[in-house]
Amino acid sequence: MKRLALFLVATTACTPFVSRSAEAAASPEAQEVTQKKADKATALTKKNKFVRPSDDAEQVVVTGTRESHVKARQSISPVVVISSKTLERSGELNVANALTRTYPSITMSARGSNTNSLVSSIQMRGLGPNETLVLVDGKRRHSTANIVQKPGPQFASSGVDLNMLAGNMIDHIEVLEDGAAAMYGSDAIAGVVNIITKKKDHGLTLSGQGGANAYLGSGEQYQLDADGGFKLGKDGYVHLGAQFYQTQHAIAWGPDHALLGYWPAGADTKNYFVGVKPGSESWRGRKTDYLSTPKETRETFALNFGKPLAAGVELYGQATLGYRHAEMMAYKYPYVVPAAGISELRPITGDDELDYAAELGLKGENLFGFDWNLSTVYGGDNSRISIRDVVNLGQLARTGYSPSKFWDYTQKNTQWTNNLDLRRGFKIWSMPVSLAFGGEHRLDSYQIISGNPESYLDGGPVEHAGIPPQSAGTWYRNIYSAYVDATFRPTRKLSIDVAGRYEYYTDTDNTENGKLSARYDFTNRFALRGTIANGFRAPTLQESHFSRLNIFAGTGSVGGQLPVESAAARSLGAQGLKPERSVNASAGFTMEPVRGLHVETDVYQINLRDRIVQGGTVRGAQALDAIRSFGFDVSPTATNAAASSAYFLSNGASTRTQGLDIKADYLLHLHEYGNVALVAAFNLNRTRLHHNGVSTIGKPLLNDQTIGYITTATPRSKIILNALWTIGKWDVNIRQSRYGETTNMMTYQDWTPASATCPGGGALRYSTTCFGQFKNTPRWLTDLEIGYKITSRVHATIGVNNVFNVRPRRLPGNLVPAGGSMYDQFSNQVPFTGGYYFGRISASL
Repeated sequence: MKRLALFLVATTACTPFVSRSAEAAASPEAQEVTQKKADKATALTKKNKFVRPSDDAEQVVVTGTRESHVKARQSISPVVVISSKTLERSGELNVANALTRTYPSITMSARGSNTNSLVSSIQMRGLGPNETLVLVDGKRRHSTANIVQKPGPQFASSGVDLNMLAGNMIDHIEVLEDGAAAMYGSDAIAGVVNIITKKKDHGLTLSGQGGANAYLGSGEQYQLDADGGFKLGKDGYVHLGAQFYQTQHAIAWGPDHALLGYWPAGADTKNYFVGVKPGSESWRGRKTDYLSTPKETRETFALNFGKPLAAGVELYGQATLGYRHAEMMAYKYPYVVPAAGISELRPITGDDELDYAAELGLKGENLFGFDWNLSTVYGGDNSRISIRDVVNLGQLARTGYSPSKFWDYTQKNTQWTNNLDLRRGFKIWSMPVSLAFGGEHRLDSYQIISGNPESYLDGGPVEHAGIPPQSAGTWYRNIYSAYVDATFRPTRKLSIDVAGRYEYYTDTDNTENGKLSARYDFTNRFALRGTIANGFRAPTLQESHFSRLNIFAGTGSVGGQLPVESAAARSLGAQGLKPERSVNASAGFTMEPVRGLHVETDVYQINLRDRIVQGGTVRGAQALDAIRSFGFDVSPTATNAAASSAYFLSNGASTRTQGLDIKADYLLHLHEYGNVALVAAFNLNRTRLHHNGVSTIGKPLLNDQTIGYITTATPRSKIILNALWTIGKWDVNIRQSRYGETTNMMTYQDWTPASATCPGGGALRYSTTCFGQFKNTPRWLTDLEIGYKITSRVHATIGVNNVFNVRPRRLPGNLVPAGGSMYDQFSNQVPFTGGYYFGRISASL
């Protein structure tokens, strides 16, 4: 809190400049001097061109309303506008990271496990990626094909990967802080993120940025951007953008228990090497690089066009294309395979991903008095997962040979969406009414293609097996929906919005959703607003049909995820998934207590039932029988049946999320000293478990650890304070962010004494019922950026994110596994990468 106090004191200290200028102007002797200063300040202000925070709020928005010409500050529901300049000043090269850095309600996992670390999904208001709807220019965006496979805050999610969009094509982002399933359909529970792209018919913008995590000595990355527009005929436009991004691994080296050569009395050393395995002394002291970010190369492209065809009729379209090659180091302590002359294995998981979308539409006016919009969007994501620098031990033992690279499987996810929207305004007894209605058809498909035989036969390679043909397949579903949305203005001060939506699914339950919102403007400086709505999220095809087998090298155990729709899962008690359902309520106010100071405050509550979580975990011989019946070959590797498990997904939990959002901005005019744009944003968020489902064997579906993933792994609060000072050709941006506490229940690991027991019975070490509570205490991050306008068209910037190299709190030794992470990787708090230094240059032509 000391840094917060210093920031507020510094802000307050700026006000004497304003008051002293006013006193000078009141002095007759100084009027001439004051006028000269004012003229000079005016000239400087014209030079200090930047997007004011209030300009964002005064921008016309299209999210959360079916009306036209509604500004963010006038909207019935809270809408935040984040400009492209704000995203650029985050210093981040990825869209998801930039949002996390600049918007307090959005967080991300510090590091994903396995393949989910290769994609990037955001979380809003503490809920999962699947509970946030992402739109691009108001149209539903397809999600990634990749599903998060391992337990954690994002388990089983397959949200939209924002990083597969060309970030330099973003004009601004509109965030609706409200449940809006009645307006947009499935997923709009925590809120809606609408990405508005550039559509200019002129200009060319070029930029490049490079940097590295200096304190780690790794994480080198750079990005090149280009976008521009030109006219299509006399009255149309085309806007194109391309982006190239490359990054190396950012590695946070840490101690590896298996290589230290010492351990506490009673430590579990069966997987240790130094001092335990013959001939391994040469590895003494070597550190683990388990905690690292992916190595990635990514190319993205986007195109927008629009062309009037006749009076009041326009043809428009959009295309996006992205390709990614990413690799994640799956660190293993040295794993000896004498038959192959291997003294260690270093598996590298790879993802070759193609993401695409194409949109074509017609919009016009005066169709029986209605504005209309007819559109079709087809998009998809193909993800090819492989693993290299590893061996198939079963094949090696059977044949004496094993390849070192395996294609595990390919996932394909596509979405075809067709929309017809109509709206018009009219009056009922002099009361203005805006009416909108329409329909949508969506075809979802999901495909799993099995890997090469070596990836799944004989137990598969160390780390994880490929997907066999029995698990492969293609699944479809159709969704038909209709909505109506009406806004009434009974008086000049009162606005009421009523929306309803019906959705029919061919593979799950149908839903009916409604929303009632109201706003009352007491004056032009103070207004109250509130919303109550119900919503839903339909289970994804990935959640219903994905399967996976993980092999825990050296332990003789396996873990299998079975599709909830499969006979194998049903033999363990699985049932078909239902939609998650929510009830959202929010209330707040907007005010301008003094001219230029804008404040918005909203409280909210989200009751979410039938949450899709891991459930039905079964251990032992029954689990292995179910895994075998599904087609996985576990005979060579599953020698420890008691430690092996099988699980599936279920509608197993209900939660309540409560929170508070506060936002404020003020533009401080310092005359000849430039301008300072001040922005403060605060999110307070808490999720509690209200119901924990029971498995077929009478045990709770969620244990204390998995409960923590969905309730306390997200910061309790997040504050972002930003000051942008512009003077002449210079601009300085400083951002102070506070991430609140996170709490997770950690597994007691190898340094836990073997004699320690769990109060509920059994050994404490590796217990699935007793856990060690670990708190990541609050952290402050300081970001600094300094820019200079070299010419009227060229701007150069240097900056540091996380100036003081703040890291998460370290785990105690009894919660750190051999060769594992020294940090809690499931905490959605500060990143582990530390200080990031960068430089950027941009040119507008």
